[in-house]
Amino acid sequence: MVMTRRGVVAAAALLAGLPGAAFARRGEPLMLAREAPADVDPAGYLVSEKFDGARALWDGQRLRFRSGLPVHAPGWFVKRLPAATALDGELWLGRGRFEALSGIVRKHIPVDDEWRAVHYQVFDLPGHGGAFAARAAAIEAIARRAAWPQLVAVAQVALADRAALARRLADVVQGGGEGLVLHRADALWHAGRSDALLKLKPLDDAEATVLGAIKGHGKYATVMGALRVRSDDGREFLLGSGFSDAQRAQPPAVGSVVTYTYRGHTAGGLPRFASFLREREIEF
Repeated sequence: MVMTRRGVVAAAALLAGLPGAAFARRGEPLMLAREAPADVDPAGYLVSEKFDGARALWDGQRLRFRSGLPVHAPGWFVKRLPAATALDGELWLGRGRFEALSGIVRKHIPVDDEWRAVHYQVFDLPGHGGAFAARAAAIEAIARRAAWPQLVAVAQVALADRAALARRLADVVQGGGEGLVLHRADALWHAGRSDALLKLKPLDDAEATVLGAIKGHGKYATVMGALRVRSDDGREFLLGSGFSDAQRAQPPAVGSVVTYTYRGHTAGGLPRFASFLREREIEF
């Protein structure tokens, strides 16, 4: 990853845990997850649920999306967050409620009653210099001191073996969850993707840029039949399933970014059984 000087300054400020850390104009330096191999061994990792929410970073004074754009949270919500401590987590309503959550946090004028249902699920401390196990313990201490149900330390557990990991994944997915996150217990915080942070889901997902809409046939003759999209690696393909009737009538615009699910790749490297999941309306 090529980081600008502005990005380096922002990363340093976050790592120092300083209030008012400078945010990069094009997004935050984040610790990002790689896809876990199907046979991943959980030994050495702490495992948590993967929350389908809006990623948000707190620098001690301001709450921002991963893009650097401000989260317009109510003042009373922000005042309950710890001063001078950088937090990384997800704004979350509950399993399967991403669309409702998105509608709440995108409003420039927050609605108090809506925000009382929003939780900040904290899973990392960018300003802490220790290994992840120590950071997880520190997050638990912060949540205990706050004594506020909307500030949640994400539960991190050690699992004995692959069988225990498979059972945990099955339980979460059966309950409507998205999947799991595995974080090396001995890993220091650093920006970018590595095997220190893995995500494990029954379906893979990825993002693609919309190039255009293709007219449908049959019952979709008057609306969009498929989107022509380009993946991050430059491959172009059609995305034709997973859309509601309303989304087919008003498809995502050219240049927008969509998330799709898939199961592996074809011999030519294209995603198999690709299905539209959602449009990235803002950069969470």
